[in-house]
Amino acid sequence: MASNSIPLPQSFLAKKKRIIEQLAVPDEAYGDLSPKGSVDVGIRELIEEINAIEGCVTTSSCAGRISVFLEGKKSRNEEEGGDQDRERVMAPTTIAGVGGKGGGGRWLFVSHDPVNMTKSDLKCAEILGMQRRDDAEMELSTRRSVREVRIIHFKFEPMILHVLTASLQQAQTILAAALQAGFRESGALNLTSSSTEQPTPMVGIRSMGLALESNVGFEHNGHELCTVPEWQLRNLLEISNDRFVENTKRIERFRILLKDLSGAPQGHRKRQEGAQWEDPQVRRERKRAEGLRMKAASSKADKEINALRMSEELLDGIELPE
Repeated sequence: MASNSIPLPQSFLAKKKRIIEQLAVPDEAYGDLSPKGSVDVGIRELIEEINAIEGCVTTSSCAGRISVFLEGKKSRNEEEGGDQDRERVMAPTTIAGVGGKGGGGRWLFVSHDPVNMTKSDLKCAEILGMQRRDDAEMELSTRRSVREVRIIHFKFEPMILHVLTASLQQAQTILAAALQAGFRESGALNLTSSSTEQPTPMVGIRSMGLALESNVGFEHNGHELCTVPEWQLRNLLEISNDRFVENTKRIERFRILLKDLSGAPQGHRKRQEGAQWEDPQVRRERKRAEGLRMKAASSKADKEINALRMSEELLDGIELPE
């Protein structure tokens, strides 16, 4: 938390004011650089809660998504084919970098929610923006060098959130909540300042352990062709849907921990599924105490059983008068 005795840096206040003004516009008028172009519904309340903290403001966010992306051209002399020019995300004269971004790459499918495969009569390949061709054409196409092929990537990406903070102390609070909530790859930048103002660290909140990526096809003559069987696409979607559930749980844990560590008021501390939630350190101590009690109880029971056995052996050794 930012201390009341230390004024917030003017650079931070100016950035926060500009960001809050941008977020205040109606959804239909708001736009950003993401494929969706607006704040995801799944973390809108979280964004509002973070921005309500005096020394914090969110600069970019994604609640988590399933996406299918056709990477851009990898050389300048590739021929333009079919309808490749539609929905370009960069100028076609550029070349795609590592990972396929740039060079005319485009999104074939994006969803910030689990994909319900039972509501459509389409095959998974069609839902994800791809099509299938006969084996002869597929075999002919796959003989090209991988450097000449524009690959189609299937991805699941968990929540990623960037929070600009007004002080090292506030950054530490955000980072501690993120790490304890399960966003283990979170970190902070700009921990020192090049001016007379105090540093304004940027905290990145992420969890790469939930991420998933697979190559599922390539582009050929302007067509996005799927190269994996239908059952494999369905498996990828089912796994991604399961990871959406875990991603949502971690987001909720982060919200609760942030309220605790920042001193913000909160209601009942419940998991999303309704079970009582507790701090990871408290849970470890409780489990340890329960384990010690169970061990002590087990030891006591063993002693009592041994005592009974000794008594039975003594009674067996006594000859009773007839």
